[in-house]
Amino acid sequence: MDIILVPGFWLTASSWDPVLPALRAAGHEPRPLTMPGVGADAAESGDITIDDWVGAVVAEIDRVDGPVALVGHSGGGNVVWGAAAARPEKVSRVVFVDTAPPPPGVHVSEFPLEDGVVPFPGWDFFDAPDTADLDAEVRAATAADAFSIPARVPSSPVTLEDERRFDIPIVLLMGSLDEAGFREEIAQWGTFATEFEAIRSARVERLGTGHWPQFSDPEGLSRALVRAVS
Repeated sequence: MDIILVPGFWLTASSWDPVLPALRAAGHEPRPLTMPGVGADAAESGDITIDDWVGAVVAEIDRVDGPVALVGHSGGGNVVWGAAAARPEKVSRVVFVDTAPPPPGVHVSEFPLEDGVVPFPGWDFFDAPDTADLDAEVRAATAADAFSIPARVPSSPVTLEDERRFDIPIVLLMGSLDEAGFREEIAQWGTFATEFEAIRSARVERLGTGHWPQFSDPEGLSRALVRAVS
């Protein structure tokens, strides 16, 4: 199976390096991506939206003969869900890593701008439970490989039109929430609950990690990804 992996905000294809050996050993062909405009200045990236990131994934899907699985971490979840909606006939499964499928018309978040881009805000910006399992050495190493993203990407809504997306099986690999906890929480998220409930086959697995399992528990995430795409 060809598996297209989309990183979360500020990360590149290299953020998936810790899980690639296990995917290959299981007989899969991983295709990690770096999104357009990552690390570029405002002059180069100012017009890029999240739909442009979706377009980059769709282009990769179109390079593959046969079905693909999509994996998206964090903000990359919005990207892979948009790509699944754009090519539902080619996507066999979507895996969300500590995130959930967005409904139409919502964006990820608003982040502070610096020189017209969204820089990596540093680990202290995030909630303590999300980063508690990242030690100082891991934080330093990963922050060195975190880059700015285009200003409009986190604040632009992803386009979702084709309702065939609801026929695609999804797996949610959540850091701290098991299936019961996730379903209880998403019930409070308004249109997110509506989107999730429309999906015909959805499974939630708890990883027991923070928000970046590829850094804090790559072996555990690797095993979970192999299960998810099998």
